[in-house]
Amino acid sequence: MSKAKKIAATVGGSADEIEASFYEALQKGDLERLMACWADEDEVVCIHPGGPRLVGLGVIRAAFESMFSNASLRISAQDVRKIEALASSVHSVRERIEILTPEGPVDAFVMATNVYHKTAQGWRLVAHHASQGSPRETEDITEKPPVLH
Repeated sequence: MSKAKKIAATVGGSADEIEASFYEALQKGDLERLMACWADEDEVVCIHPGGPRLVGLGVIRAAFESMFSNASLRISAQDVRKIEALASSVHSVRERIEILTPEGPVDAFVMATNVYHKTAQGWRLVAHHASQGSPRETEDITEKPPVLH
């Protein structure tokens, strides 16, 4: 993939903007836009639910290309939680996936972790790790803060 296509994604911007672009590309099945969100690094990683660890842009591209050609999906990011630092941002995302089947739409939920680094080309995705979720996962389980009297 040429670096010219990489620069077509938001230069500078924020991890949030790259994440929005990533999910828009997933929604539209736009492989070029989706791949422009990834860092131009040898060790980028993608893990789809129940799948192997994919390392490198070529195999990640092939996996998304296969996904786009084999299914009609509508994916939206919900309930994003973030840990941010100067040059990295980690987002925990609940993905709602509507799978269009001949019998009608079916909802599925996936829990994903997206890791972004600030690169010379701006913020870019370096890892996407998704695992099967449950429709019952409507609320996060969190520690209750201590009550101060």
